[in-house]
Amino acid sequence: MPEEYKEPAPYRKGEPNPFESMMIRFDKACELYKLDEGLYNYLKLPIKQVIVSIPVRMDSGKLEVFEGYRVIHDNILGPSKGGIRYAPDVDLDEVKALASWMTWKCAIANIPFGGAKGAVKCDPRKLSQRELEMITRRYTVNLIEIFGPDSDIPAPDMNTDEQIMAWIMDTYSMHKNETVTGVVTGKPIIIGGSRGRREATGRGVMIATMAALKTQSIDPTTTTAVIQGFGNVGSVSAELLSEKGVKILAVSDVTGGYFNANGIDVKKAVEYISKNRTLEGAGLGDSITNEQLLELECDILVPAAKEDQITGENADKIKAKLIVEGANGPISADADEIIYNKGIRVIPDILANSGGVIVSYFEWVQDRIGYFWDEDDVNHRLNRMMTEAFNNVYNTAMEYNTSFRLGAYIYAIDKVSKVLKLRGIYG
Repeated sequence: MPEEYKEPAPYRKGEPNPFESMMIRFDKACELYKLDEGLYNYLKLPIKQVIVSIPVRMDSGKLEVFEGYRVIHDNILGPSKGGIRYAPDVDLDEVKALASWMTWKCAIANIPFGGAKGAVKCDPRKLSQRELEMITRRYTVNLIEIFGPDSDIPAPDMNTDEQIMAWIMDTYSMHKNETVTGVVTGKPIIIGGSRGRREATGRGVMIATMAALKTQSIDPTTTTAVIQGFGNVGSVSAELLSEKGVKILAVSDVTGGYFNANGIDVKKAVEYISKNRTLEGAGLGDSITNEQLLELECDILVPAAKEDQITGENADKIKAKLIVEGANGPISADADEIIYNKGIRVIPDILANSGGVIVSYFEWVQDRIGYFWDEDDVNHRLNRMMTEAFNNVYNTAMEYNTSFRLGAYIYAIDKVSKVLKLRGIYG
């Protein structure tokens, strides 16, 4: 069953919604890149938006109807790729933004996928395992002509997991009268999943951080880090950064933050949370709030929890020298300029947390060839691709004399628009 649903931070009054926030950055990058107006109009909109009704007979016997979404932003580089999230407050604008981010993320990672995202408006906390399965299978059937290993490939996202991907794969396969493992990624290893997939996003955060430190000739063993969020991404990031010699000063989860000037015992934290689900009571250090954690003096800050944690309201209080976005959208658009003008470098989410989609690509490749790599192979290939992606973004940012974030967007826009021009417009 998926991890317990975590309520996202509400958008502040007047704050752009996720799609508007993405478009603010996209527009700035297009202006710097001087993208042709026609190509701009093509790339700013999704090529397909699907809304489906999902009727399910609940355990109580009552018939409930849920709403599902699948947005394909583009398929210029290849089949569209993107996760499916289950949340009671998800809407079409959020899915559109996430699908767009997937386009740029795949382009930056140099993998042959376009961008997509899916969602079902439901509260997993209130659903039984059977109800979750029925919702998942009906959602899959409603999108059976959209999904496919050569057309659109889902993956796990917020409140979805390996089991839900297995149900999607099985439902799709039953309708196609053949086992099609490549229709989804993030599956259990036993049915075609990839080794190294669970740790991939956190490992990518570590690789991007090491690449950034290298550009400044900084020895990681002389640095300190603060990690906001201790779920899959945050805990793996903390563990791998610690192994590189980085001192982890503070970590946090839904119960709050924990600070230790001598360094958090990361292994103890990982073992404790695996048994107790939260960090509360682990004895890691002094208790602080998540807000205080963000404002600690440190070399590296990894926001790996929720969106909009650093905003125009608290950006001027951030003391980190480097921010590595483990989560999607942890810095709001109105904070970008403040952070940049303070001289803080930001490795944006569309680069920093792309380890997950890179290893999803590896899973898709392995499913298609029917041969599976060991974990060392996966990690070696991930390291090579993440480092190459970082270098491409770094060089683009230097060329345009701009932030890493806009450098990442420009690199992605350049690649996608060039392929679009080569392919041409059919019709």
